[in-house]
Amino acid sequence: MKIKYSIMTLISALIFYSNPASASEFKLISNDISEGHQLSLDHVFKGFGCEGKNVSPHLSWSGAPAETKSYAITVYDPDAPTGSGWWHWNLVNIPATTLSVARAVKSGDQSLDGSISFKNDYGSVGFGGACPPPGEVHRYQFTVHALGVEKIELPENASNALAGFMINANSLAKSKITAVYTRDK
Repeated sequence: MKIKYSIMTLISALIFYSNPASASEFKLISNDISEGHQLSLDHVFKGFGCEGKNVSPHLSWSGAPAETKSYAITVYDPDAPTGSGWWHWNLVNIPATTLSVARAVKSGDQSLDGSISFKNDYGSVGFGGACPPPGEVHRYQFTVHALGVEKIELPENASNALAGFMINANSLAKSKITAVYTRDK
């Protein structure tokens, strides 16, 4: 009996990992940002000593799993000197029919019907650009998550940690672009 179970487990694993619609096909691209490259001032925060335009970048994705019912976008700086990083954007409940967000998109945009944007760590709702301490290079992880639920139910004032937990709990696949930024003063 034990041998049959092991063989069935092996067969199940092979079927699962050989599925041609695997999450490895899920791809994020952007006209504004690219892997490992410096963010432009357009995507830098205006405030806290930074002089950017605070505009969210264009993001586009393809190859999501067939079971995808909605998307979420997160932008996170793991290098912030807080002990817990810095959340620059948490946008959830993006309709499954939406495969991109325009540059400078705002929560409530018609293409994002029903989406919810939470307060970033600057304390404002929506995208908050890069603004590391002077002389430090920080990474900014722009991630699109394909979710297996139409809506993530969260309280209006949910923390970014709670939003992140619910996003990860319902994630079918994710794709990320990590850009960097540093400032002189």
